[in-house]
Amino acid sequence: MFAHKNQNGVTLVELLISIVIVAVAASAVLATLAMTTGSSADPMVRRQATSIAEAYLEEILLKSFADPDGVDGEATRAAFDDVDDYDGLSDAGARDQFGNAIPALADYTIAVAVNTSAALPGVPSTDALRIDVNVSWAADINFTVSAYRIRF
Repeated sequence: MFAHKNQNGVTLVELLISIVIVAVAASAVLATLAMTTGSSADPMVRRQATSIAEAYLEEILLKSFADPDGVDGEATRAAFDDVDDYDGLSDAGARDQFGNAIPALADYTIAVAVNTSAALPGVPSTDALRIDVNVSWAADINFTVSAYRIRF
């Protein structure tokens, strides 16, 4: 009688097929990992842009609607005393409320626009200002926050 021997090992074809399957799976995992790692700083940059825009907007909203000293168009940010003084403000790099540069945020660009607005029902356009603060970073981030300030 013939004795059956169990085969141990794999054939060359089976080995090649398994190598191809592992290579395809590994490349898919590595591509996903590369994409995730490449954009991992993006949420931090977006959050910084949001914080910068909110800080500028809060600073502006805390100012008076009308000019308290009767002199409109103060020359420096530290002297701004009403909302419309901020119209046209453009900072290359974030700055504090006194106009001092914040070195860690130098890559951001901030632009402020203040315009009269008739968008609020029952409020004359002369008594409503729309404030838009745009923060951008490289070509990836372009973030705008807006608010209204009314005379009351």
